[in-house]
Amino acid sequence: MIVQSTVLAAEFPPSVEDFYLPSILPWGAENNYWFTKITVLIWVAVAAIIIYFLVSYRKPQLVPTKKQWFAESIYGFVRNNIAVEMIGPRGVAFAPYLTTLFMFILLNNFFGIVPFVQISPNSHIAFPAVLAVISYVMFIYVGMKQHGPLKYFKHALIPPAPWFILPLLIPIEFFSNFLVRPFSLAVRLFANMFAGHMLLLVFTLGGFAMISANPLLAPVSLLSWVLTVALTLLEFLVICLQAYVFTVLTASYVQGALADEH
Repeated sequence: MIVQSTVLAAEFPPSVEDFYLPSILPWGAENNYWFTKITVLIWVAVAAIIIYFLVSYRKPQLVPTKKQWFAESIYGFVRNNIAVEMIGPRGVAFAPYLTTLFMFILLNNFFGIVPFVQISPNSHIAFPAVLAVISYVMFIYVGMKQHGPLKYFKHALIPPAPWFILPLLIPIEFFSNFLVRPFSLAVRLFANMFAGHMLLLVFTLGGFAMISANPLLAPVSLLSWVLTVALTLLEFLVICLQAYVFTVLTASYVQGALADEH
């Protein structure tokens, strides 16, 4: 998306419309808006994760190969530093899901800085929303399984407080625990990927627009492209951080659902 002609860059500045990609099917494109570059990236991410871990553990060895070591390092990081750290010993049971979640978000975020790809599926709200709903359903199910439906919702909605203030606190607890959590999970990831992509578009295409408008602005264009490189490095940090934050928050919600006191 960033690699465009200078004419298009000058005439059509970056906008939200850049996130609505056309169909890539060679036939019936007008009726196939669902099959876009974003769809292909999602499939590539899923296939890459499944194939890599299957190949890495196809013949596990006591002295691991590089592939096996890297796969074990990823799983060990999520298991020890997120699952066990946030949930406790019982977090080991959730480590496979959390590892899958972490890798899926990380890889889809990383597409945003891959040359000639340069857009993350998570810059569309639909994908973070689906991930948030999955985590939302999981921690509610875990809570009900652990405590029973009535006891879980009682703990989640009724805090230890004087009875006369409960009519005020119960709606707040409901809003906080069952509405804000999935919303904040989805919007945080979406907003960071959306904003990062827009910044890269603005600085890259801005350089082309200025140099095509006036050759004397070439030094400013060069500065704009240098800043694009710096922002790409910053975006890489954001990519990793957002995958980590989403996974950590999911683990914390599971921990809250398992806890005896909410």
